[in-house]
Amino acid sequence: MKKYLPGLGLTIAIAALGFALDAAVPVFNAVLWALLLGVTLGNVRKPSEWLRDGIDFGGKQILNLSVIFLGFDISTRQIGELGWTTLAALVLTVLLVLTLAFLLARRFRCPTTTGWLVGFGTAICGSSAIAALSGSVSTNKEDVGISLAVVNLLGLAGMLLWPAVLPFLEQSPQWAGALIGGTLHAVGNVAGAGYAVSDEVGQLSLTVKLGRVALLAPALLFYNWLINRKSSGFSAFVLPNYLWGFMVVVALTSLAPVPDVVISTGKLIGKILLTLAMAAIGMKISLGMLFRTGRVALGFGVLLFVLQTGALAGILWALGWWQA
Repeated sequence: MKKYLPGLGLTIAIAALGFALDAAVPVFNAVLWALLLGVTLGNVRKPSEWLRDGIDFGGKQILNLSVIFLGFDISTRQIGELGWTTLAALVLTVLLVLTLAFLLARRFRCPTTTGWLVGFGTAICGSSAIAALSGSVSTNKEDVGISLAVVNLLGLAGMLLWPAVLPFLEQSPQWAGALIGGTLHAVGNVAGAGYAVSDEVGQLSLTVKLGRVALLAPALLFYNWLINRKSSGFSAFVLPNYLWGFMVVVALTSLAPVPDVVISTGKLIGKILLTLAMAAIGMKISLGMLFRTGRVALGFGVLLFVLQTGALAGILWALGWWQA
């Protein structure tokens, strides 16, 4: 255990600074701040050998553990608040984005696992979705860091874009809320964009977004099947143990009367662990690799965001929500 302590100590220090910056400069959340700080430190001075065991532990074991606790942030009860038409639109959009991400990653020369992770984060809920999928599709933690950077950057751009564009479209609050909640990546992005339009749009956007987050568990099963579908029998549905832990937590919070204090504590632990993991992963990312792979992944992410927006707008139009 002693061999892990120096690297873990550095990881904890970076994560703590990430939380401090989140409170002082809330442009990014603590997870992204920790990632950026880790990348900066790791490229200014490459971590010494005696730090690497702890950093590796943070980037793998702590990341996997964080996914279990992320289950406290999800409840399938949120789906019931959407209504069948909104739920149908979201499910169709998510399935389409996931399938397109899987098919187009190689065609657009985006490194395959990075493309899959960007696609999954775009379709569902940003950082949490990427963290949940990463262990079963990628052994290269640089893929995780690059995907997180891309998805968070696009989420920030979307948060600024929609309040500027939606008033000119003169659509109903229901339509605007569905579009914001159905396309932006993180809950913070959705709240920022929705409430910038109006309080009503903000509330509707968050309801749609939370319903979309609740689709994380079935989306994980679908995407793992899609990636491993050529395997025989049930092996296509084999998931890492931490993902089964995640599923159990989601089932408990959805079906059992779990006290609010337990849920809030689980959410906090999940955020802390994910922030620690991102600090560790950041220290292992080369800026040269980030530039080479990141610009391709960013272009791929923009493409998926445009396709996602077009698909959801088209589905809402087909459902008669367009007020042209």
